[in-house]
Amino acid sequence: MEDRVREVLEGIRPALQADGGDVELVELTEEGIVRVRLVGACGSCPMATYTLKGTVERLLKEEIPEVVAVEAV
Repeated sequence: MEDRVREVLEGIRPALQADGGDVELVELTEEGIVRVRLVGACGSCPMATYTLKGTVERLLKEEIPEVVAVEAV
């Protein structure tokens, strides 16, 4: 499942990088929780929560049903 998560994140990464940010996979738990770190401009952006839940989590859940949630660390 980790390879699939990384593949989805790679698809999201260009949009984040276009705005000066990025996302890093930190951990994938056995319970299906994906922990990521938003870096660059995304790390301090007031819209980071929306990006995390509205984009990263939504896309991961759509592509990988085993993903339960995405958390920022």
